[in-house]
Amino acid sequence: MERLIQWLDDLDDLVGVIGLASERIRKVGVAVGLTCGVFLLQFGGILLALSHPPLALASVIIMFVTLLYRFVTMPLEIAR
Repeated sequence: MERLIQWLDDLDDLVGVIGLASERIRKVGVAVGLTCGVFLLQFGGILLALSHPPLALASVIIMFVTLLYRFVTMPLEIAR
């Protein structure tokens, strides 16, 4: 009976280790995915600027105005 309890305890530890390792793997996967997305976005912007410069400029202006609006309407938090 003692061996069964010890074996189940070891099995529980193994499941915990797998859970911790899978969280690390998930974080690395998310970081790699975000990095690839950023590079693809930049590459797409370069291709758009080379093929249709006015459209690329219009896209940049829209993004800038959106960022400026977000900055102006964001609540001001004073550090304490």
